[in-house]
Amino acid sequence: MNFPKVLIQWYLQNKRDLPWRNDTNPYTIWLSEIMLQQTRVAQGLPYFLRFTESFPTVFDLANADEEDVLKLWQGLGYYSRARNLHKTAKQIAFELNGEFPKTYSALLHLKGIGEYTAGAIASFAYNENVPVVDGNVYRVLSRYFDVETDIASAGAKKEFTQLAVALLPKGQANLFNQAIMEFGALQCVPKNPDCGNCVFNGSCLALQKKKVTQLPVKSKKTKVSKRYFNYLVFSDEHNKTIISKRTQKGIWHNLYEFPLLETETAESDIAILELIQNQNFVKNQILEIQLCNSEGIVHKLSHQHLTIKFWQIKVAGTLDSGMDCESASKFPFPIVIYNFIEKEWL
Repeated sequence: MNFPKVLIQWYLQNKRDLPWRNDTNPYTIWLSEIMLQQTRVAQGLPYFLRFTESFPTVFDLANADEEDVLKLWQGLGYYSRARNLHKTAKQIAFELNGEFPKTYSALLHLKGIGEYTAGAIASFAYNENVPVVDGNVYRVLSRYFDVETDIASAGAKKEFTQLAVALLPKGQANLFNQAIMEFGALQCVPKNPDCGNCVFNGSCLALQKKKVTQLPVKSKKTKVSKRYFNYLVFSDEHNKTIISKRTQKGIWHNLYEFPLLETETAESDIAILELIQNQNFVKNQILEIQLCNSEGIVHKLSHQHLTIKFWQIKVAGTLDSGMDCESASKFPFPIVIYNFIEKEWL
């Protein structure tokens, strides 16, 4: 069976109508690829539409304030993508006069663009004969060709890339790369793929050997740490609160939050209450403390699970650097904090 030909035929009949597929503009292709890293299309599409409306060109994105970029990104997660997106836009706009590099090797010199994204832009925008290898591609190739190499191993990327290169039909990199990614997203899905209605059900080695559920092989598991966050939502006599930017490296860099009391282990509400009463976040006298959620909100990140509680704290007088709730809500927050703001204030 001619794998590339059958795959492309399947794609042309089954592909989703997505806005970044309507042209070969490297800006919108780049934007979509960065947004869809670690993100499903259904979740990423509304963000893509909002971004292209607010920043229709790379110059618009480059000239935007980082906080405006992060605010639009709010809820999409992996915020380093947004920060790198903004930095790369500046590099393209101000150093390259708004012109994206036109080759895979030149694209790799841009900040935040690795081999996969460079391959996607080079093949989708310029039809350069380079492969793309992401999770979908690993899955399709490992199943169809019965490749048992651990995709988390050191040599896996090279092996799968070489296989993808061998399959690339010359002059059709654009179609083939989009086809194999779409096939992995719609047909050869991670769990319970519909192999009975698959165009490759007569030639897929994993199906023949009853190994579909075993492939691809991935042995490494990310170690997940647990953290315990208590956010202190201060409110003064003028109903103003205080927020601050997270400037330290790590999660949510450059997003905003309420004053944070983090503990190494899960503490009782009484213990947290005592810690709050003995804290010195503000100089104002504390009048009342109320726990907003007795059950901690578990917010799962790729390598951390956060258990979050919000405490409403009324204080006497006027808070230094206090801000009204409406103004505060316009800043970019981690989505778990913004959901609290939306519920309590908006």
